[in-house]
Amino acid sequence: MSGSFSKRVFGSHHTGHSSGLEILKAIGPGLLVTVGFIDPGNWASNMAAGSQFGYSLLWVVTLSTLMLIVLQHNVAHLGIVTGRCLAEAATEHLSRPVSRLLLWTAFAATVATTMAEVLGGAVALQMLFGLPIRLGSILVAGVSLVLLFTNSYQHIERWIIAFVSLIGLAFLVEILMVQVNWPQAAFSWFVPTIPAKSITVVVSVLGAVVMPHNLFLHSEIIQASHYEQQGEDVIRKRLDNEFVDTLFSMGVGWAINSAMVILAASTFYEQGIVIDDLALAAATLEPILGAAARLIFAIALLLAGLSSSVTAGMAAGTITSGIADEPYDIHDRHSSLGVLSCFVASVAVIFLIQNVFQGLVWSQALLSLQLPITIFCQIWLTSSHKVMGRYANGPGLKVLLVIIGIVVTVLNVLLVVGI
Repeated sequence: MSGSFSKRVFGSHHTGHSSGLEILKAIGPGLLVTVGFIDPGNWASNMAAGSQFGYSLLWVVTLSTLMLIVLQHNVAHLGIVTGRCLAEAATEHLSRPVSRLLLWTAFAATVATTMAEVLGGAVALQMLFGLPIRLGSILVAGVSLVLLFTNSYQHIERWIIAFVSLIGLAFLVEILMVQVNWPQAAFSWFVPTIPAKSITVVVSVLGAVVMPHNLFLHSEIIQASHYEQQGEDVIRKRLDNEFVDTLFSMGVGWAINSAMVILAASTFYEQGIVIDDLALAAATLEPILGAAARLIFAIALLLAGLSSSVTAGMAAGTITSGIADEPYDIHDRHSSLGVLSCFVASVAVIFLIQNVFQGLVWSQALLSLQLPITIFCQIWLTSSHKVMGRYANGPGLKVLLVIIGIVVTVLNVLLVVGI
């Protein structure tokens, strides 16, 4: 496996060039997850949280980010120590019924993720050119597939991340330009409250931050260097460096997520305006961007949709190739069929959606419903001495991971019972 792995993953065997996965690896695996923090579904969830419930759901951003740091760091350990991504490890070490339950439900969650990314891009095209949502979704999905299958995504990804990062920075800067109730915000960051009729938004914010497909993709990217073949010193050094990468990237994501909620709370909640349209959310940028706010918001939304839909497509290919016990390679039929079927299914779902904004919010809630399966399977794998050797989870980390799984499960149960 190791001899041709880099060629299969990075595409050099077929194209002579590195693939999008190598670009993501070079940037830093943690940053990949952070880019997901400002995807269309995340924007919708944060805007809904702030405009409907003010500052009161900021604690969800804090809790989700803390859980994400632990989970992403833990799944990265799996890739570094074993040289296997989460999907491959599940196929190798879990029983067939359990591994198939994990991987196919994760694939379904990835379809929901891709639907949100494509739908967000379609909303942007509607804002920019007046295109119908369904036509826009076909165009966004088509462009994303071309970028994936030609590996041309590598040529524009840094520009996309740079532009979307600037929009994230704009959100951070703008909170200095609006009147924020900082004592209330500070209180809400750390004190949990669940206002009446907020559980759907609570779970959607959770699913928008702790995304199942990112756990699979993170482990796929980081294991590409096969640190497990380079000796104990290299493994230990990489484990330490990875934690810094994850901690920094997740901290940036927490700040951007918080800024979105705070802006929606201070701009809309105080005036009794509930955001139910991403186009209306563009108004949050007017204090810093003026009349160009709608245009820049739409362009950023389009680029965020394209960037995150491509990474979601990679995750889908990672999962289906893992089912076949193979690494991701866009030119391999298991990976390519997974990518293609994911986009076809996501566009089909978009054709059935009546309310675009609610579709975005609920897509993130659905991600949370799958999370307990991924989390508990991940805990079993990373706690197993057979899988991880002496790098298996210690008792303290294992308890922390189980608590995270229980918290996510309880929130999902509250959503299902309708509290």
